[in-house]
Amino acid sequence: MPVSHSVDREPSEATNSTANEHQNRPDDGDGDRPDDGLPINELFSSLQGEGTLAGVPSVFVRTSGCNLRCWFCDSYHTSWEPTHAWMSLDEILAEIESYDADHVVLTGGEPMLHDASADLLSELDDRGYHTTVETNGTIHRDAPIDLASISPKLESSTPTPERDPAGDGEWEQRHENARLDLDALTELVETHPFQLKFVVTDADDMPEILDLLAELRDAATVPVRDENVLLMPEGATRERLAETRTRVAELAMEHGFRYTPRLHVDLWNDAPET
Repeated sequence: MPVSHSVDREPSEATNSTANEHQNRPDDGDGDRPDDGLPINELFSSLQGEGTLAGVPSVFVRTSGCNLRCWFCDSYHTSWEPTHAWMSLDEILAEIESYDADHVVLTGGEPMLHDASADLLSELDDRGYHTTVETNGTIHRDAPIDLASISPKLESSTPTPERDPAGDGEWEQRHENARLDLDALTELVETHPFQLKFVVTDADDMPEILDLLAELRDAATVPVRDENVLLMPEGATRERLAETRTRVAELAMEHGFRYTPRLHVDLWNDAPET
């Protein structure tokens, strides 16, 4: 089973701020926010469940707060109802070093919302860790990243009224307006080793993926090969994955892309800290 250290989390409502998508950060709530800290929702050791490094023992640092609201988000308590504890970089690094793993996954929410994420990545690089950053591709920061795991959000991710978990319709247009940023996406693929990981429900998603890849290939100064493109079945539970994974695997074969499992869901279903 995954190994975790307890993080006492607190709720935050500040991610409902309408000021700026890239400043949609959670508040600390009690004034104990460290100057160099991050809002940490979970910090644990498990197996990487997705992408080209699936199965690799890893330490996961999950930040809270996101500038998007995918209706199927499998980290609900980092986006729709963000909770966290503020931890200083020294505290985060001490916990990471307490685990026996050489690979660190910085995830969220959207970890690139936070200035201190770049500082954490620099410290991890200095210590010789291999880092993966799981990002929606809308924000680029100057930071050392060994693998940018970029998951651009498709139109099918938008929380329309019939599938909005909050039920208030507040996020439909905000999400739709912010879910793609070709400039940031181009910077990410030009700056870091990368994989493009698309959450796919069925064949209706493919035209949008192909169009986005064509735009990105025209914009980027580096090759975006089919082997860099991964199709991942939509589903945060074993039951839902059983409904989507076969057709997504068939779509990957049809288009010459890679298929990625959701290993953590297969192993532990939707349990937290996996």
